[in-house]
Amino acid sequence: MILQALFPSTCACCGHVLAAGESQLCINCLADLPRTGYADYDNNPAERMLLGRVRFEHAAAMLHYGNGTARNLVHAMKFHQCPELCLMMGRQLALDLMRCGRFDDVEVLLPVPLHWRRRLIRGYNQSELLCRGMAEVMPRPISTGNLVRHRYTEKQSRQQDAERTANVDDAFRVRRPNLLADKHVLLVDDVITTGATMTACADALTSVPGIRISVATLTIARQ
Repeated sequence: MILQALFPSTCACCGHVLAAGESQLCINCLADLPRTGYADYDNNPAERMLLGRVRFEHAAAMLHYGNGTARNLVHAMKFHQCPELCLMMGRQLALDLMRCGRFDDVEVLLPVPLHWRRRLIRGYNQSELLCRGMAEVMPRPISTGNLVRHRYTEKQSRQQDAERTANVDDAFRVRRPNLLADKHVLLVDDVITTGATMTACADALTSVPGIRISVATLTIARQ
């Protein structure tokens, strides 16, 4: 109690002190999250972004990244050591997907991997923590260490649109394709901006016999 009084928990987005009953985000930031509703329908902007580039079953993103609250949320997850926030948003993402029913036959959650150097610096992979939170709500096994980022790449946020594809080209590999054979996997990431990273992951997964791919991200850049 004394430590809580001296160092109160604050909202990961706005920095205000959290009230009783609030966790990670204050009620105002939760209410301000810019939900897309994309999970509810086919041919949504996330699917149109990937159309013709990735063979996928369904794709969705829960929040518009352009809103200041969503941007602060992602930055806190990636750069401010907020693993509990990642888990919380994973649960929210799973609830979003389960409500629509279009992702019910997903069999495996597959986080977009970080290169080991970046994971060592950050301390965790935010996409893997999103999957862990999702698995609390939609119980599916999480595949880690199979799809790997074998080549270190510059941060996508620092690249121009035309450079993003080249930056992640052939950056991913599947170590044990047999473990994902004939499975419907859900690729999970925190942000989709141009679709370059998801396309590179899907290209690597084409070595897996009978695999089906769906995509879910916490946020999407406005198109």
